[in-house]
Amino acid sequence: MKNLETPLVFEMSVSGRQGVSLPKHDVEETALPQHLLRENLDLPELDELSVVRHFTNLSQKNFSVDGQFYPLGSCTMKYNPKMNEEAAAMPGFRRTHPLLPESMTQGSLELMYKLQESLKEITGFTGFSLQPAAGAHGELTGILMIKAYHQSKGDAKRVRVLIPDSAHGTNPATCSMAGFIAETIPSDETGAVKLDALREACSGEKAETLAGLMITNPSTLGLFERNIQEIIGIVHEAGGLVYGDGANMNALIGIVKPGELGFDVMHLNLHKTFSTPHGGGGPGSGAVGAGPLLEDFLPGPIIVEKEGDAYAFVTPLKSIGRVKSFNGNFSVLVKTFAYILSLGSKGIRRAAEYAVLNANYLKALIKDNYPAAYGEGRPCMHEFASSPNLGNDVHTLDIAKRLIDYGFHPPTIYFPLIVKESLMIEPTETESKETLEAFAEALNVIAEEAKTNPELLKAAPHDTPVSRLDETTAARKPVLCWRMLIKNCEQAV
Repeated sequence: MKNLETPLVFEMSVSGRQGVSLPKHDVEETALPQHLLRENLDLPELDELSVVRHFTNLSQKNFSVDGQFYPLGSCTMKYNPKMNEEAAAMPGFRRTHPLLPESMTQGSLELMYKLQESLKEITGFTGFSLQPAAGAHGELTGILMIKAYHQSKGDAKRVRVLIPDSAHGTNPATCSMAGFIAETIPSDETGAVKLDALREACSGEKAETLAGLMITNPSTLGLFERNIQEIIGIVHEAGGLVYGDGANMNALIGIVKPGELGFDVMHLNLHKTFSTPHGGGGPGSGAVGAGPLLEDFLPGPIIVEKEGDAYAFVTPLKSIGRVKSFNGNFSVLVKTFAYILSLGSKGIRRAAEYAVLNANYLKALIKDNYPAAYGEGRPCMHEFASSPNLGNDVHTLDIAKRLIDYGFHPPTIYFPLIVKESLMIEPTETESKETLEAFAEALNVIAEEAKTNPELLKAAPHDTPVSRLDETTAARKPVLCWRMLIKNCEQAV
């Protein structure tokens, strides 16, 4: 009896089979460069149908938001309307070469200009650059702008950047890449920035070395920083600037404008907040907005409107320069603009309201077994971090693996680091009440299983082609390419 599991393409190879017939060439033959040729190239020989079935089967094993609920906290894995994809696939956008002159790309430039203006209106910033290719890239851009600002004032002593202990892990890495020293600010018992610690880090001689603060609001705990304006004021008084990590703007669009709160610079994850595909390595977009102090330092070029309804590239006066080849991930910009136009100002606000409503509804459904680690008695924003304690030596990893058996992608686990056994859940605004209830039911059933049959969780998942892996070995000794070690692999069982 043959194993029903799909074999590797190489193992399916049969000598002599082919999937494509090329026409007879109509150009003169040229000698091939012998030093680049290999004597043996062990490629599989397959017919077209076998190849199609193989890759279709693999695609069906992938988990995607188009097929199932994807509550990955801090990642905003919401559904992406297909209309956005259709807009980006329009020939006028899809076939435009980035090196065409401005006179031949006015439609694309107009879209980028209007997107910049839309993002300025949504965030309250006075300038925007669409260049950065991802969230961490936008972070680095913002911090480099802060560095350039201090250097322009001849203030080379400002080398410290303060980061709350609940921050995204990319924040300290960004500081290091920019040549700054990252300094952690602890959270208080409510999950907010500890104001006394912040004041101490911004006082006396320390103020002279302060470059700025990186802060996410809402935080990775899913809580709005109630003292945000006081926090910004403390940093500004010490001569520092404030960078806002906009990864969680999904909860605030149409409601709060960070630029009006006093932030100096912030990146937006257009591939999260504004519904373009997220995951799989990209493409993304980490557009950066800036206030009056940093607007001239934005990476260029940006788009400006000229007389006669024309648009052109310009470079800001003190620009840090390009941070990406060409002018950003243009297809993502088209999808973002289509999303904003389709919703309008009321729809954008409603999206944020539903993101918050869904998170609080789900939080209430599972609170008896999975209480939120912080923010008791107050609403969360678009996500929340639970600290489950189900007993019987059942850990968050076991809960996550067992969720796979129920057809759900696990939430983010063990992050943020200040939450013990963290289970970080973000339902997003695109999920229905019925989906949230089904997910909550699965979590509550798992809590009961932890009491009655904990070994079931510790051995999960049970219904997948591959069960639980040795993740430590996989991380330290990854197999990054396939090699045929046994050519004639027997599949009989």
